[in-house]
Amino acid sequence: MMHKNLKFFLAGLIIASSTLLAEEMEINGKTTLSQFSSLADLVEITSPSVVRIAIKGTVRSQPNPFFDDPFFERFFGQPQMPREREFGGGGSGVIVDVDRGYIITNHHVVERADEIKVFTKDGDEYLAEIVGSDKGTDIAVLKIEPSEDLVAIDLGDSSSLRVGDFALAIGAPFGLSQTVTSGIISALGRPQMTSDGFGEMIQTDAAINPGNSGGALIDMDGNLVGIPSSIFTRGGGNIGIGFAIPVNTVKNIMLQLIEYGSVKRGLLGVMISDINQEIAEQLGLEISKGALIQEVSPDSAAEDAGLEAGDVIIQVNDSDIENATDLRNAIGLKRSGEKVEIKIVRNNKELKKSAKLGELVAQETVQADELNTLLAGAELSDYLPDGYMQSQGVIILSVEPNSNADRARLKQGDIIWAVGNMEISNLDEFKSFTEDKDILILRVKRNGRQLIIQMRK
Repeated sequence: MMHKNLKFFLAGLIIASSTLLAEEMEINGKTTLSQFSSLADLVEITSPSVVRIAIKGTVRSQPNPFFDDPFFERFFGQPQMPREREFGGGGSGVIVDVDRGYIITNHHVVERADEIKVFTKDGDEYLAEIVGSDKGTDIAVLKIEPSEDLVAIDLGDSSSLRVGDFALAIGAPFGLSQTVTSGIISALGRPQMTSDGFGEMIQTDAAINPGNSGGALIDMDGNLVGIPSSIFTRGGGNIGIGFAIPVNTVKNIMLQLIEYGSVKRGLLGVMISDINQEIAEQLGLEISKGALIQEVSPDSAAEDAGLEAGDVIIQVNDSDIENATDLRNAIGLKRSGEKVEIKIVRNNKELKKSAKLGELVAQETVQADELNTLLAGAELSDYLPDGYMQSQGVIILSVEPNSNADRARLKQGDIIWAVGNMEISNLDEFKSFTEDKDILILRVKRNGRQLIIQMRK
């Protein structure tokens, strides 16, 4: 009997929902099947706000390794120096402010651009400049000359999204401007695809392909709810799993980029880890979720707040903390100087602490060939793990294909902690041990393993 009643209830719910949708789609007193099933009006209203972005830039190309051989140097003169070559690329963007000409896109779309052009739906072309860009959230703000012809999109509220909501993606996949795909919100709160990213992602099955990056994910009210940023794929194309940055995150980062040109990211100053049942039992904890504090950095916001190693953070303001990633996102999306209320468990008792966040300083990046040509093709930075106030080595941010660094088997994410037998903690120390050396022996940490990489001229 219960199942029968449930069937009647669901049938009534479907009929009521259909009636509501039909009423909402009524145009000039008529509701036809084509009108009921078409999203054309929604696309017509929102698509002028989505633009195609084309970029140009230069990268250093590496000479053939044979030219480093003394034989070739003897007969053909001096070895070739790295040369610059031009490259092109692009993606999509969304107009968010007509009066000031602001456009939102992804950081990775414009990060190496020397020239940025924006093309509107009407075919108008604009030169754009970068107002600010944030790698951590993959958000960038561009500025073009304001025009009466520009159309800004309305910003929605991504916190109101539910799994199963309909969504449209508009962008320029493979350079095809004004491409529209539809789907649903497949999941919420997905972790970032990269280990150094901040914030959670919206998952959608609306087709997203290369070139969609920086475009618009739109709800059925015509509001921007996300910025498509990445896809999960095994073959390079869409398989129905795409990810977008929630618009609430976009708003926060956009305001900081416009005001400061960069993100003033908060820093608590703790080393943390997840908790599982085994760890909880060994530490005598009655909970098995939260972020376990392993170490508190001296002179940090955490130390000033009275946090200690062994404390378990279970809440920041009103946000529950299930694991270390939750805490990293909760703090990383807040501004430096902001005061946060932290709930911890200490000796199985809940306590509340207040902390004024410090600032996570952006790390300087260096092209490795500036230190030694053996390292050409690698981009380096100080390795500063979350929670540490001082760097703990040098991290490889990127490696160009077919470069010296690539041929030496260096990988993105490698952490160089020693040169020969000399431990290093930052770029300055790394430079002092590598400059003008004909042979380099690097001690590298990769995915929990330690490697030795040899490089020679």
